[in-house]
Amino acid sequence: SDMSLGVARRILGKNKLIGISTRNLEQALQAEKDGADYIGIGAIFYTQSKKDISIPMGAEGLSEICSRVKIPKVAIGGINASNIRDVISAGADGAAVISAILGQKDIRAAAENIRKLMKP
Repeated sequence: SDMSLGVARRILGKNKLIGISTRNLEQALQAEKDGADYIGIGAIFYTQSKKDISIPMGAEGLSEICSRVKIPKVAIGGINASNIRDVISAGADGAAVISAILGQKDIRAAAENIRKLMKP
């Protein structure tokens, strides 16, 4: 439910980074064509923080998008310490996490662990 890239660009100007949320390859390719600086892709896995997804795309769907889109790609949805390496291996440049960090007793340690796991 993002505003259109054109509207965001008019509001923010040319010197701001604008990302577009995408749910499939067609949306990702369109966002790139329209001039997005980066895309959010998801949901990759099931997540409690997004109730409106039916079937997540998984690492395989993410890989398909990452192989076709040249701008930076951030994976979203259900990403945690047990699957972050799959996300990065699929070609994502980064990942957005919520419960993988905020749902842990030691938030700092959880964040550091995710960061370490993201490195090849």
